[in-house]
Amino acid sequence: MKTIGLIGGMSWESTQTYYRLINQRVRAELGGLHSAKLVLYSVDFAEIEALQHQGNWQATGDILESVAQSLESAGAEFLVLCTNTMHKVASQLERSVNAPLLHIADATANVLKKDGITCVGLLGTRFTMEQTFYIGRLQDHGIQVVVPNEPEREIVHSVIYNELCQGVVKPDSKAMYLDVVASLAERGAQGVILGCTEIGLLIQSSDTEVKLYDTTEIHAEQAVQYALGRI
Repeated sequence: MKTIGLIGGMSWESTQTYYRLINQRVRAELGGLHSAKLVLYSVDFAEIEALQHQGNWQATGDILESVAQSLESAGAEFLVLCTNTMHKVASQLERSVNAPLLHIADATANVLKKDGITCVGLLGTRFTMEQTFYIGRLQDHGIQVVVPNEPEREIVHSVIYNELCQGVVKPDSKAMYLDVVASLAERGAQGVILGCTEIGLLIQSSDTEVKLYDTTEIHAEQAVQYALGRI
């Protein structure tokens, strides 16, 4: 089993989900008392968030580059960046270490293609919904992406930072998210990506008839399969 390097803390609310899912899946695959070999570095998200909203992505990349190098030095054989938004600096991390990085958008695209999805809705932070680093990666896989309109993007973004990243789950926010999901489906989305690792704390597949793709679950599953040498 390869040792996984988890770059977490963005937020810790979703990082604990990664840790749980990865270990549960390893136990399901191998049985008995098996658990994942991993090293985890959890950053102070307040520092990252401030730089994000300042548009200082170079500084965020510098922080995560140092983290990636620390994980590699600690024995990580590949890296999992436990956040969608910070994949904006994925290429910087890849240049800084020898250990491969499992890209969350690639993992998600592989599942979408397997399911025959050619047009998908995307929920996430404004950075993920509006910039090209994530949408472009999906388009490279031949997948059309539909994003919420401006007022909807503001709702989605605000709930992530002001509620979910702080462990707050509100019924009203859940209802608003489900309205956005329905709107994306009406605009042609065959499914909707939960493209922020916290969104799965708020809405699940059982809440809607629209097919939801939780990137945290998908990414964690790929990490396990890679660690076990199955992909």
